[in-house]
Amino acid sequence: MNETLAHLLSHFPDIFTGLAVLLGGLAAGLVVRFVIFAGLRAYDRREDSALARSVMRHLRMASAWFLPVLAISLLLPLVPLPPKPFEVLRRFVEFVLILTFAWGLIKTLDVFQDLVQLRYQLGSPDNLRVRKLFTQLQFLKKLAASLVAFVAVGLVLMSFETVRRLGTGLLTSAGIASVIVGFAAQRSISNLLAGFQIAFTQPIRIDDVLVVEGEWGRVEEITFTYVVLSIWDERRLVLPLNYFIEKPFQNWTRTSARLTGAVFLQTDYTVPIDALRAELRRLLEATPLWDERVCVLQVTDSKERTLELRALVSAANASALWDLRCLVREGLVAYLQREFPASLPRTRAEVDGPPVMGAAL
Repeated sequence: MNETLAHLLSHFPDIFTGLAVLLGGLAAGLVVRFVIFAGLRAYDRREDSALARSVMRHLRMASAWFLPVLAISLLLPLVPLPPKPFEVLRRFVEFVLILTFAWGLIKTLDVFQDLVQLRYQLGSPDNLRVRKLFTQLQFLKKLAASLVAFVAVGLVLMSFETVRRLGTGLLTSAGIASVIVGFAAQRSISNLLAGFQIAFTQPIRIDDVLVVEGEWGRVEEITFTYVVLSIWDERRLVLPLNYFIEKPFQNWTRTSARLTGAVFLQTDYTVPIDALRAELRRLLEATPLWDERVCVLQVTDSKERTLELRALVSAANASALWDLRCLVREGLVAYLQREFPASLPRTRAEVDGPPVMGAAL
């Protein structure tokens, strides 16, 4: 007991020096981080820099870990520890440094995405090229983040001798392992390949308007394995990537967001077609929802008791078209009610007079 205590006391100056070096490295890293972010805040106030704001928002937490660990790793040779404890400490600092650096790289991808989104606005009226770019950018960002995380974890694990021996054994039986992994991950690999195909051939893009499984919605997110569709009533429809390779669906914004829609009316045979056609033109010219491309009113069917009228109208996008169709339908019905109420659908009946007495005689 006395020998152990004496041993600890003899190494007390070294332990104290080691702690001082580690705490000094920690403090130095935090000071460097504080100076960097103070400079970014000052630059943002002076220049209104979107890059500075994005760096501060995305890299704040990652830098709070990476910079102190980096400073500690630089000062680590100054720690006076015996070889075995020093090796354990060095390994631990190396692991944390690799993981925090990978974290910082992944968050840097978010900074790059912010800059692209700032340069290309998804909310612009004609955003076909932007949607193409964002679809590819989102997929490549997820792929790059996955590769960074995979390499970082691989570097940490391969630093262990046991894992290296296991890896060597797996490489010697790579043929069998590849067959097993191929069968086990067949679905995942298929989805990954479908993701590459969607990202670069682009049957769908971010913010495309689709009709899938009878649901109308916009593409909100495309991941490695599934697509999230934001339905018009704020529900979310999640579909596997393979769905868009193997099954038919409607894409209303494949080449352009412009659309043409129909409004059907059932009227009496006495309806004044020309007056109704002029009212349709007046309604469209009075609303900014119309894009001035299509304005047509036609009789598309004549039934036993009614005429079927179809008004064709056009708008810049699906949302505007829906509102325009509702406005035209309400306006034409109100016009008929106000100006030509006799032209609304009605049923005619012919009533015979009373039988004549003695007619049978």
